[in-house]
Amino acid sequence: MAIEIEVFADIWCPFAHVGLRCARDQRDATGRVDVVIRVRPWPLELVNSAPMDPAKTASHIEHLRHQINDNQFVGFDATNFPSSTLEALALIEHAYATDARTGEAATFVVRDALFEKGLDISDPAVLESIAADLGIGPTDDADRTAVTDSWHAGQARGVKGSPHFFSGDAEMFCPSLDISRSDAGDMSIALNIERLNSFLALCLG
Repeated sequence: MAIEIEVFADIWCPFAHVGLRCARDQRDATGRVDVVIRVRPWPLELVNSAPMDPAKTASHIEHLRHQINDNQFVGFDATNFPSSTLEALALIEHAYATDARTGEAATFVVRDALFEKGLDISDPAVLESIAADLGIGPTDDADRTAVTDSWHAGQARGVKGSPHFFSGDAEMFCPSLDISRSDAGDMSIALNIERLNSFLALCLG
């Protein structure tokens, strides 16, 4: 039976993009093919009652590139920023309903489309192409309902933000990144792979 690491995250959160990649890389390094990363929707446009600000997101991406890895977010295009992530989140839910591995693949493909290829993942044509590449059909009302159900489930479980990791009794918000601001408001970001690995060790037993 597969071990599931749950993560509540939104697609257009750049910190989740980095954190999920770190978790996948560390999981892969252990050779644990029995471990699946189950990314559940945490739709920030519903959480915050407003869509993400592309300028603010671009600023966060610049901090991440300069302080963490300048080989990430190489194709990001703020002028092509999605107006919503709800349909893309529904596509990922549809992929997970197909099977766990397809779902995990979808969660990374959709985020790479936004952050590495500069695609508008709110564009139906973009989502149709992604679904075809994954070999899955179109989303339906059940997938959209799954997105809002996940949001409410995350609220009940005390999700602090995107990304928030859970596995059994273990939980941690954004375990791979240390994020702080100076008194002047400058953002400082550092990788904390040791903390991530400590959390994953709890998850993997």
